[in-house]
Amino acid sequence: MQQSPLISLIMSSIKYLFLDNRMLLSKFFMAGVGAMVLFSGSCWEENGFIGGILFMLGTVLAGIAAVGRMWCSVYISGYKRKSLVTTGPYSMCRNPLYLFSLLGAVGVGLVTKTLSIPLTIFILFAVYYPLVIRREESDLVERHGEAFREYRRRVPAFIPSFSLLEEPEEYSIIPGSLRRRFIDSLWFMWLVGLIALIEELHRHNIIPVYFRLY
Repeated sequence: MQQSPLISLIMSSIKYLFLDNRMLLSKFFMAGVGAMVLFSGSCWEENGFIGGILFMLGTVLAGIAAVGRMWCSVYISGYKRKSLVTTGPYSMCRNPLYLFSLLGAVGVGLVTKTLSIPLTIFILFAVYYPLVIRREESDLVERHGEAFREYRRRVPAFIPSFSLLEEPEEYSIIPGSLRRRFIDSLWFMWLVGLIALIEELHRHNIIPVYFRLY
C-alpha cells in the first residue's frame, strides 16, 4: 500500500529532525540539562557522605568514558567511512563509542550529586539511541554486506563481551583525525570541573539555587 504524500512528508520530517540531526538534538538536550544544573542544587548537598559518593562515582565513570572514547578513536579515526573496524573495542561490542558516551553522560549527571539528572539522561539515551544504532547498522549492511552481517551475528550490540577482545600487534593511525577525537573525548572531564565550579558559585550565592533535586 502506497503512503500518501502527507504521511511521507511527516515521516521524512521525523527522520530529519530526530535521526539526521543527532548532534543538534544533543546540543539542545545538553543546554537543557546545563540550565537545570546551573540553577538547581542537590537535596543531599548537606549530606557529605551521600554527596561525596555520588560525586566520586560520577568522576570515575567520566574518566572511564574519556579513556574509553580515546581507545575507540585509535581504531576508528580516519577509518569509519573506509572500512569495517572489528578489532580493539569494536571486537567486544558493535557500539563502544555509544557505550562509553552513556557512561560519561551518566557520570557527569552523578557529579551533580543527584540521581534524577543521571536517571533522566539514561532514560532518554535508552529511548533515542537504539533508533540511531538501527539506522546506522542498516547503512553498514548496505556498505559492507555479508561482512557486517557476520560481524553482527558474532559480536553483541552494546554490552561488551570481554572474551571476544582482539587487538593487533600494530595499527596505523591518522594523527590529525585522532587528535580531534581525543579533544572531543575530554569533554566529560571538563564538564566535571565545570559542575564543581558551579557548585562553588552556588555555595557563595553568586548563582542562585531556585530548586533542589534528589
